[in-house]
Amino acid sequence: MVAFEHPHGMHPPQSQWELPFFDAHHRAMAPRLADWTALQHVNEADDRAACRDWVARLGEAGWLRYCVPEAHGGALPALDSRSLVILRETLAFHSPLADFAFAMQGLGSGVITLAGTPAQQANHLRDVASGQQIAAFALSEPDAGSDVAAMTTQAVQTADGWTLNGTKTWISNGDLADFYLVFAKTDPQAGARGISAFIVKARHPGLDSSEHIHVMAPHPLATLRFTDCTIAPDAMVGPLHGGFKLAMQTLDIFRASVAAAALGMARRAFAESVAQARRRQMFGQRLADFQLTQARLGEMSALIDAAALLTYRAAWQRDCSATQGMGTAAYTTAAAAAKLTATENAQRVIDMAVQLFGGRGVQVGQKVESLYRDIRSLRIYEGASEVQLLILGKAALK
Repeated sequence: MVAFEHPHGMHPPQSQWELPFFDAHHRAMAPRLADWTALQHVNEADDRAACRDWVARLGEAGWLRYCVPEAHGGALPALDSRSLVILRETLAFHSPLADFAFAMQGLGSGVITLAGTPAQQANHLRDVASGQQIAAFALSEPDAGSDVAAMTTQAVQTADGWTLNGTKTWISNGDLADFYLVFAKTDPQAGARGISAFIVKARHPGLDSSEHIHVMAPHPLATLRFTDCTIAPDAMVGPLHGGFKLAMQTLDIFRASVAAAALGMARRAFAESVAQARRRQMFGQRLADFQLTQARLGEMSALIDAAALLTYRAAWQRDCSATQGMGTAAYTTAAAAAKLTATENAQRVIDMAVQLFGGRGVQVGQKVESLYRDIRSLRIYEGASEVQLLILGKAALK
């Protein structure tokens, strides 16, 4: 993968932040973030080294402070979905790996924010916000992805605390993180109601994270194997058997931001396509002069706008439900619609961009080629498109 370089003269649009979903502080942070990102030059040839670099930069610049609440070094009194949306859309426009590095800090520490003891929060959240600790969220297993209740990793209580045995896989920041938020069965017979959450530090005896997983887009993933991994009693986060609810609450907070990441990638593909249409000469005229090109750009624009409105609405609804006591059911369906539409639409937009570039579109090193690989996983992780369809369908039938 080529080194990340800010595209000269290419910036994400800013007019969308004027929509009524956003407040004054959102509108103030968006241009600052775009300007800051324009100054970053990160070598992304090694995805793990690049993620460490991005976490350090994001922490030093204060952007990771939006991953934790103000009481623990954060930027705002509570996690704010609209801020997360702005950050992820803008970062993904420039570098999907920068977006990944930011998002994992929030996802990996989210359960500690929601239910951690004062000691757990003090030990982790400030360092997450400053980039001094890298966080990871360890939920998925080889046979338990969308079906979380099917997990088989167990935590058995002992005189010394808890002993973990089992396997987690597809773990972002695996073998890179300083700590893992691990979900395990504490009552194997109780399904989703028998899951608890634990903090496990990296390189803890009994934890092997050395098995890296290589995927089509650079992304630090690993399999975690727990073999008689004994952790202290105070490693549990939240109540006994309360892990499933905490996992779903954390994913709910960040689901709209996944849509935003897809949106950022789609906007970048669109910007690249517009620039290509303006400069490419064919048959004595510009590619942009052909009506078929104009129609394709029009379709891309409409797909992006539809995804954007659903994404911003979902983030606004989540923030309203958190601050004004509104019900969460409306947000859950709004987030599902946003995640489904933004990721599926982004896939279509980026595919159109590759087609518009022709042969150059599939050349390694071209931005639209890397986006084509980057976008694919977003339709799977943090709730596959099929899961979002089920959420929407069940809501319609109620």
